[in-house]
Amino acid sequence: MWKEADNKLSRTFEFKDFSEAFAFMTRVALLAESRQHHPNWSNEYNKVHIDLTTHDEGNTVTEKDRDLASAIDRLI
Repeated sequence: MWKEADNKLSRTFEFKDFSEAFAFMTRVALLAESRQHHPNWSNEYNKVHIDLTTHDEGNTVTEKDRDLASAIDRLI
């Protein structure tokens, strides 16, 4: 579940292992690039943490963030 706080949408995803986490990150990267809206994220072994905010709107949550979050959820 995405959480909205501190002007960003955040979610941590957990996978079976590093390979699954990295494959997910690759799919998210391609999705984000196609939308020209890129996440701030980190990876630690089987976990991927994503923060979404719209930098060109003053680092606030916009429909671009909500749309990307929904698209990311559909990848799972």
